Amino acid sequence: MKIKDTYKTIKAASSEVLFKDKNSKFFGYAFPIDSEDAVKMHLEHLKKEHHTARHWCYAYQLGKTEKTIQFRANDDGEPNNSAGMPIYGQIQSYEVTNVLIVVVRYFGGVKLGVSGLINAYKTAAQMTLEASRIITKTINVKYVISFDYKNMNKVMRIIKERNLKIINQKLELSCEITIVIRLNEAKSVFESFKNLYEVEIKELDL
Repeated sequence: MKIKDTYKTIKAASSEVLFKDKNSKFFGYAFPIDSEDAVKMHLEHLKKEHHTARHWCYAYQLGKTEKTIQFRANDDGEPNNSAGMPIYGQIQSYEVTNVLIVVVRYFGGVKLGVSGLINAYKTAAQMTLEASRIITKTINVKYVISFDYKNMNKVMRIIKERNLKIINQKLELSCEITIVIRLNEAKSVFESFKNLYEVEIKELDL
């Protein structure tokens, strides 16, 4: 059975989008991220850029597989679940991950009500994703293979047969070759090397 080993994300930061409702302005931004530190960095930058705004609401999702998914939605002073969750709903709708969406609101003097806010934040988030280039990436596994130089031929034979991608190598008396492969093929490749005499293979964090 094949494991799902791809995920969707955005290639680069979106262009700024603007949604208006009853004089309130909602500026939307989407960013590719790989950590919570990146979330803080983008928020700090937008708070400086829009220092007179009222709210900087956002949602993000990190993780490439169901087991590793984590997300957060923040209303930043708007009524509960009127901003962060509608933004997060669009992340789910577009099935993207490793992405942050921030919607900056300038209050226009007229209250929109909870349903109006939900619609505004949802629409601004949708517009940011429409303005982004969504791409599909593979989920990869990285292995390091350790062996003595005398075993080079049998290691290289498997690498060639299976057309494996080498990303690093140290070829001395004791050798190390680092390979990266799609999650779907990882288990069988691991077994191929594990069964070799005097050859060690272990997984590395990507």
